Amino acid sequence: MLKDISERSVTTLHGKLCIPDLVPLFSCFPHSKLISISDNQRTHLKHKNPNFVGTVYHGIPKDMFNFTSKPKGEEPYLAFLGRIAEEKRPDIAIKIAVKAGIPLKIAAKIDKVDVEFWENEVKPLVDQNPELVEYIGEITDSQKGEFLGNARALLFPIDWNEPFGLVLAESMACGTPIVARPCGSVPEVVEEGVTGIIFDTIDEGVEAVKRVHKMDRALVRETFEKRFTSEIMAGNYLKIFEKMLTQTE
Repeated sequence: MLKDISERSVTTLHGKLCIPDLVPLFSCFPHSKLISISDNQRTHLKHKNPNFVGTVYHGIPKDMFNFTSKPKGEEPYLAFLGRIAEEKRPDIAIKIAVKAGIPLKIAAKIDKVDVEFWENEVKPLVDQNPELVEYIGEITDSQKGEFLGNARALLFPIDWNEPFGLVLAESMACGTPIVARPCGSVPEVVEEGVTGIIFDTIDEGVEAVKRVHKMDRALVRETFEKRFTSEIMAGNYLKIFEKMLTQTE
């Protein structure tokens, strides 16, 4: 049945596409139309002729997070938000913060598969730097606005080809700039000098977090509204659907 409707359907792929089992799967549905959540995501699908019809970036409701023009507190902190996982590199975030002498707050869950990484690689760094590094655990969506809005910047030192980091859009919605490594979709999502700074080495990351506070937070929010709202996302999907309909008439 799926083969029968494959030419009349479209599927958005959200996960990583380097999984070997995906090749025979897509070979069974050569006419299936696909939507990527970043252009970079496509490059990791090893199928010879994936039928991508467009890229649609994630979007979140415009009013989900309030814009924060100026973080509260005497010394705004760096924020790390997500998972304690090796590919997310919270250890690099800590090393950057400590070397820069800027406080870091880590809001992240620890899955069972990542407990060993936390115990061996991350927790020792947290314990060694109690004056600068604070692990606050997992937070809810309702807590993200205050956490991100009052941050100097979001640290996103990932070490894998992430298709789209939703936290990047969430940070921009708050007006908080991003300091990130150029992995996966980061160069597509983060506009250098506009919504954040992209770095390669720890030393470059240190320099970035020292000057990121000079960025225009209003411009960060404005860019979010132009690129990553749910309305923009829905509109981009509709454009693809309408194009597909005209091609089948």
